[in-house]
Amino acid sequence: MARPRVFVSSTFYDLRQVRADLDRFIRSIGYEAVLNENGQIPYGKDEALEEYCYREVMTVDILVAVVGGRFGSPSQQSDYSITQKEIKTALANDKPVYVFVQREVHAEYDTYKRNKGNDSIVYAAVTDKKVYAFLEEIYSLPNNNPVAPFERSEDITEFLRAQWAGLFQRFLSEQTKKQEAKLVGSLAATTATLNELVQLLSEREPNSKAVAEILLTTHPFFEELRRITRAPYRLFFPNRNELVEWLKARGYTAVDDVLWDDPEFEEWVATTSRAGKKQFNYLHIKTSIFEDTGKLKLFTPSEWDPKWVYIKSVEEAPTPTLTDDDIPF
Repeated sequence: MARPRVFVSSTFYDLRQVRADLDRFIRSIGYEAVLNENGQIPYGKDEALEEYCYREVMTVDILVAVVGGRFGSPSQQSDYSITQKEIKTALANDKPVYVFVQREVHAEYDTYKRNKGNDSIVYAAVTDKKVYAFLEEIYSLPNNNPVAPFERSEDITEFLRAQWAGLFQRFLSEQTKKQEAKLVGSLAATTATLNELVQLLSEREPNSKAVAEILLTTHPFFEELRRITRAPYRLFFPNRNELVEWLKARGYTAVDDVLWDDPEFEEWVATTSRAGKKQFNYLHIKTSIFEDTGKLKLFTPSEWDPKWVYIKSVEEAPTPTLTDDDIPF
């Protein structure tokens, strides 16, 4: 089974105990630790040893960098140390990088920032001010690579444990979302196929009882009304009487027909509260979708017009505040 490979990058002699603690921690959670002193970096004879370190960094999944007070072995390629080049290689290859800085080094970094132009100052926490120059470069990176101070190895391991647990939880959440998206896509495809089938059958057998039952069951009015009223379940009304009962149960009241905005649309109103104000939700339903007997007319998806049912919301006008000057007596 493939396991996440974690490269530990740091100077060795001053941080060897931290490296050993990280090695144990990484292996204890089932990951593979990659450390130079454990012989886990394969070296060849054709290039400088540091080149094989950088190549190994490009193959791992995560890099954990520990910054102490020592600059470390200088790289033959640049003014950076080999440790710093390992970090830069990981960043250049979009690897997740976690940087931990010894607390005393982290504390003195502010002093460095205030005295960058002063070449005479001697720093107590580092052997070379290039350590601080590199930290400044890390802090200025646009990507969100965590940088945290530490005093003990446990500070690092607890931070990593929380971070990697969070990554795993996010992975599980994204997998769930992918399944949901796949299901929605499948349902959309099924609905489209069903609509095409209904359209085809209604054209071939317009008087078929089976087709009529399918058209009623999949009537577009039900889905449109469910959507605009935010009903959390499927709707089914073979006639107007059942629709009226459902609307009353949902808190809707019939509006007198003399007050309708359009004589072709009957109106129902329900009152809700929003931001401390009453909101009147006027449901408009085209009267012609029902027969004179009250039976729901059948429509194919292509015949249905979504504009035949809609809601218009109106907020209640605020009550004016009267003063003594407003009273005419």
